[in-house]
Amino acid sequence: MSQILDVIPNSLIYSANRKHKSNRYYKRLPLRVHLVTLLYGVFSYCNGLRELCEGMLACEGKLSHLGLDKAPARSTISDANNKRSYRVFETIYYGLLKQYHSFISDSRLKGLSIRNLKIIDSTTISLFSDLLQGVGRNRLDGSRKKGGIKVHAMMDAFSGVTEFARITAAKEHDRQFLYKLNLQPGSWLVFDKAYNTYHHFAKWTHEKIWFVSRMKENAVFHVTKVLVDKTRRKKAVGVIKEQYITVGVKTNGAVTARLKLRRITYKTKEGKIYVYITNDFTLPAAKIATIYKNRWMIELLFKQIKQNFPLRYFWGASDNAIKMQVYCVLIAQLLMVVIRKKAATKKSFANMITVIRLHLMSYVELLEFIKDTYKAWRKTHNASFAFST
Repeated sequence: MSQILDVIPNSLIYSANRKHKSNRYYKRLPLRVHLVTLLYGVFSYCNGLRELCEGMLACEGKLSHLGLDKAPARSTISDANNKRSYRVFETIYYGLLKQYHSFISDSRLKGLSIRNLKIIDSTTISLFSDLLQGVGRNRLDGSRKKGGIKVHAMMDAFSGVTEFARITAAKEHDRQFLYKLNLQPGSWLVFDKAYNTYHHFAKWTHEKIWFVSRMKENAVFHVTKVLVDKTRRKKAVGVIKEQYITVGVKTNGAVTARLKLRRITYKTKEGKIYVYITNDFTLPAAKIATIYKNRWMIELLFKQIKQNFPLRYFWGASDNAIKMQVYCVLIAQLLMVVIRKKAATKKSFANMITVIRLHLMSYVELLEFIKDTYKAWRKTHNASFAFST
């Protein structure tokens, strides 16, 4: 655990503390101790504060390695989760991302000849809470309605981590996330049809921001030019139709402009048909289909986070505590990506997390242990045996 914490520079924690003055109003649990405690809970997969605190009590003889004098009390952690702003953990996450972005990025993404590819999507996490209500009807028996939070994320395709996140109630529409993005000219965006809004498409085209998405079935458009049409060929696969189209851009409910887009129909070997739209007119149509195919990466990221970190139960009922835990999970996922890259291991992400969880407080060399667990364990065991004799 102490070796994992070494990946987080103390200067980053100090600067985040100064920015948000997080120790000024809550001195009983300093920021670093709070962060270490929550990360211990994340890596141990604790489903509640009681599990977290009792687990740390069992490790009191080793807590000095983490910079802790003793295990924090459950009431102290609960108060800090509610009172200390989650923004300080958000700042720590983005600080870590800025420091390690170039290290974890892979420029050899298969099938892509573009740079700065961002993938946008959201995932819903169910919970019972009056603060962040989910969608759905009220229960007839009068019991509490199941709520939820929605994590909107923009993922960097070349690093495999979340570059920007926003946490809202589950009922908020995905399109609202687009208003929060700050994108550089030349960026590429990939998202599903839930985010389709022609007003944003026109704005991005003007700013030279390129996108690929799927077209809605009920979309209204006008075909201006047909470049490819293989729809009458029975055995045709791949790009079977390519068109230039225009769509209406509305302002206050009325169409005020026409936006020129490219419409590509793609057929898989299994016979499934996908219709893509993009504002790029230079890349080959097959490349556009490949770019959209990489949208699958963000689904794998959400699955990776939900399966390997504690997001089924929360360590507090307040809005602040819930968001704080989500950002701690994002910090943990980023730390694991960095450590996995340093170790150059062939282990899967899930297998690596399981090994770390089981040996979180063991005296082993982290990178060696992840790369070859049996070899590292024998080395440690033999060294201990030789010292004792």
